[in-house]
Amino acid sequence: MTVTLAPAALQDIAELRQLYFEVYGHGYPVPLGSDPAVMRELITGGHAHWLTARTDDGPLIGSAAVQTEPGSRIGKLVGLVVHPSHRTGGLASRLTAAVCDEAFATGRLDSVYTTARVVTEGPQRIAVRNGFRPLGLLPNAVEVEGCETLALFARYADGVLERRAPVRRVPAQLTGLLAAAEQAVGIDYGATLTDPAGPVAPRPVTPGAEPIELIAAPSFVRRRFHDRFPGTDDRFFPLHAPNAVLVAHDGRFEAYAELDPVAASCALIAVHPRPAAVDGALEALMNAVTRAGADYVETLLPLTDTTALEVFLAAGFVPGAVYPAMRRIGDRFHDHVVLSRTSRQIDFRRAAVSPLLQPYLSAYLTAWSATYLPLHEVVR
Repeated sequence: MTVTLAPAALQDIAELRQLYFEVYGHGYPVPLGSDPAVMRELITGGHAHWLTARTDDGPLIGSAAVQTEPGSRIGKLVGLVVHPSHRTGGLASRLTAAVCDEAFATGRLDSVYTTARVVTEGPQRIAVRNGFRPLGLLPNAVEVEGCETLALFARYADGVLERRAPVRRVPAQLTGLLAAAEQAVGIDYGATLTDPAGPVAPRPVTPGAEPIELIAAPSFVRRRFHDRFPGTDDRFFPLHAPNAVLVAHDGRFEAYAELDPVAASCALIAVHPRPAAVDGALEALMNAVTRAGADYVETLLPLTDTTALEVFLAAGFVPGAVYPAMRRIGDRFHDHVVLSRTSRQIDFRRAAVSPLLQPYLSAYLTAWSATYLPLHEVVR
């Protein structure tokens, strides 16, 4: 049987929705496989590379896309799916290779990242087989078949990792994560110093910030966001757009967020005037986000912004993934780290974590224990 890969077309939308439904049912949390308007925009907007797979007799049996955005040199591999009746012939790997090769061939991308569910090791193997490097774990990041953990991977254009900017110093809570990256990716953090380790203690609540007001008005929020951050250099959270803003009662900060009640998740995209401005108010901010339907919150910070890192670490955020050479500034690439906090119980007993991701699991458990267990409980 011959299987042909071809760019997705508008006439494929109905079949694509049916394919995603047959594989995931109603639980697929990504609009790429369920929302016709989003699918139409991706096909016609010029900011995605989307390939489909068909058999010689016509049925659509596979799909994968690399999504990009104007002004960014980062893409995301999304929507990889193969019909259950065609999963033994390497089609998922073939789709991944083809769509990523097409995206990198434009010369407009420095890296492509993807997330994989850890319910089985299969998606993790496909990513690694196609040049993706494991970067960490995002526990409780999505609601699919219950609350699930995602693994983060990235594939780089030639020469990108060799032009990383050095990281001089990081908080001690990141030591395990960086050691995992050295082991899994080959990144050298040997020259990076760590601040003295101490107990993780919550910051004192600063008066005036509460109550936090949450404004969920997407069009207004985006206009306000671009007013506050007019240049692309002022903001950095690729392929995310805010649809809500959390405002301190005294106006000291505005925290812009992408809320996804379907996935029960929230990404804190940017804080005005600076990320550390939420110091002393993150607990109230978390309560507001939880009331809005998200029990998982993540944020992306430069690995060099020790002040902001310390604020979020003290508020119970745990480092789960590091993205080396993520942001291009001039001719150098800068590392970022993903920190997250979840209000639901984390359960790794059924997670299928591949050997390449095991160092990240160990690092996360160590960081979580240091954050949430009394000191005498974690001393061995």
